[in-house]
Amino acid sequence: MTTDQQKAVSPCLGSADPSITGSGCALRRVLDAIGGKWKILLLVALSQSEELRYGELKRLVYGITNTMLASSLKELETDGLVKRRQYPEMPVRVEYSLTPRAQSLIPILMELREWGEASLQG
Repeated sequence: MTTDQQKAVSPCLGSADPSITGSGCALRRVLDAIGGKWKILLLVALSQSEELRYGELKRLVYGITNTMLASSLKELETDGLVKRRQYPEMPVRVEYSLTPRAQSLIPILMELREWGEASLQG
């Protein structure tokens, strides 16, 4: 099999870990960063406003629990997709926003939504 044929079979064969599920695969790193039930929905919700507070996100993302909201926001922040800003006020005010890196992902997520609307009806 030629190198071009290998790349057609798996986009990750040229990486340190040739497995499609391996840590060296860019697609795997993307899924690690935005995978799961809630992260994409949180990113899209955050894209609707410059900054949102925790309670606003809870209202916008139907069905998310406090535990999942807190852990998903923390993971998105760790992965450099969400910025958390805490103000020195009492009571404490925290606002979340998308990083430029996450903002570049929003058009792709909107394309996925459009694909879903067109392809997954019923």
